[in-house]
Amino acid sequence: MSYNNSVYKRIYDEYSKKYLIARERADERAREVRAKIPELAKIDKELSLVGLEIFSASLSGGDYKSKLAEIKQKNIELQEKRAGLLVENGYSADYSDVKYECEKCNDTGFIENTMCSCMREALTLAGIENSGFASLIKEQSFDNFSLDYYDKNPKHKEIMKRNLDFLTHYANSFDAKASQSILLMGGTGLGKTHLSSALARRVIEKGNDVFYTGAIDLFSQFETQRFKSYSSEPNEFIERYFECDLLIIDDLGTEMINQFSVSTLYNLLNDRLSRRKPTIISTNLSTDDIQKKYTDRITSRMLGEYQVLFFVGTDVRAQKLMRK
Repeated sequence: MSYNNSVYKRIYDEYSKKYLIARERADERAREVRAKIPELAKIDKELSLVGLEIFSASLSGGDYKSKLAEIKQKNIELQEKRAGLLVENGYSADYSDVKYECEKCNDTGFIENTMCSCMREALTLAGIENSGFASLIKEQSFDNFSLDYYDKNPKHKEIMKRNLDFLTHYANSFDAKASQSILLMGGTGLGKTHLSSALARRVIEKGNDVFYTGAIDLFSQFETQRFKSYSSEPNEFIERYFECDLLIIDDLGTEMINQFSVSTLYNLLNDRLSRRKPTIISTNLSTDDIQKKYTDRITSRMLGEYQVLFFVGTDVRAQKLMRK
């Protein structure tokens, strides 16, 4: 797993604060009840000495097990007395206990050396928010991708079923250092974005850094950086295009194509291919269009080194509108 560094640091810091806040609030509640119930202060002082009593018993020789049993019994009786006093005074028996959001890891994010499921879920949600298309990921999944919209043409439905199966397997077995790059080709409204976002969520859930961008936004970011080349400050977006585990570029071909955009695209795709970092590109362009719009070097990489999936059928969005 290779969570985005900024996301991981933010979540880790949040857990550190959560842990401290839970203990501080427990201390506040303990001070409150001690002030109202003076006898609790005496009990708490005795309880705080239990560890020292156990240590002393271990050094004193004699029947250590018997002494330990006495200390444990005394501790139980003090705890019961303490709980009873709280209840008698209108509090719950555990009022001053530390109350963590997650009882499995006590808000540390880890159980021994293993990441707790609560922290993994927090990282997943943060990864979705940081991916670039959070709203789509939340709404679109492999489960709600319906092949019913391709019923009119059995051949089209068969092709789309293969695409769905391929991308589902790709997401489930994703390896940031081994998975291939993919080119999704086909007209508008045929499910390219839906399956891209479904795939992105699954890959994020596996602990990978996924970054989505529309082609227009991508080249706009690079253009902005070009005119800020005098600045020594790194551009977070530019870095993520190159460093994320999976880059998803939507609607390639909608950008203004010029020497700068073509050069930028080649450098980005070539860099990621050379470092075996997978990229998924979706486009409404045909094979001929790609060859006309881009250089041979780009065309050879997209059509020669990417797994090409063709999306076919009738615009699903239009079908949904007609059914309303």
